Amino acid sequence: MNTKQPIIIELNMQKMARDNIIWTIVLIIFTVLLNSLIHQRFTANFSLFDFFYLILAYIVLIILHEVFHLIGFIVFGRVSYKDLDYGVNLKLGVAYATTKKPLTNAAMKKALLLPFWTTGVVPTIIGLAIGNFLLVIIGALLMAGAVGDFYMYKELRKFPNDAIVEDDPKEPKLYVYK
Repeated sequence: MNTKQPIIIELNMQKMARDNIIWTIVLIIFTVLLNSLIHQRFTANFSLFDFFYLILAYIVLIILHEVFHLIGFIVFGRVSYKDLDYGVNLKLGVAYATTKKPLTNAAMKKALLLPFWTTGVVPTIIGLAIGNFLLVIIGALLMAGAVGDFYMYKELRKFPNDAIVEDDPKEPKLYVYK
C-alpha cells in the first residue's frame, strides 16, 4: 500500500448507538405523522403478525443493506467479487460488508450511502405512497441504521475525491491516504 501514514477514521460505537436511537425515534415519529397526514388516518394497532413481519423485514433489509455496500464497491469502485467480504461481528453486534481493495474517496462515499437510499428511503417512499404503516416504520429504522455510514461519509468529505481509502476488515475504521 502507500508508505505514508494514513489518517484513521474510526466509529465511536457508543456515540453511534446513541445517535441511532435518537434518529430512530425522530424518523419514526416524522414518517408516521407524515403517513397519517397523507392518508388522513393514523394506524397504530399492531397485531402479533405485524410484529413478526416487522422483525423479519428488518432482518432482511439489514442483510440487503450490507449487500448494497458490496454492490457499491463493485459498481463504483470496480472491485471484483473475490475482494469482497461480509458477515456479522458478534463482538460489536453489527453486520458488515468490506472490500480488501482500496477505493478512491469518491467511490467509497457512494458505496457508503447506496444502502441508505435503497433500503431506507425507497421502502419509506413506497410505504408512504401506499399507506403501509409497517413499511414506513421499517424504512425509518433502516434510514436511522445508516447513521454510521453518514458519520464515515461526513469525515470523508474532508478529503479530495482522488484520495485512497482502505476499509479495515475487522473494525469500523477507514484508512485515508492523501
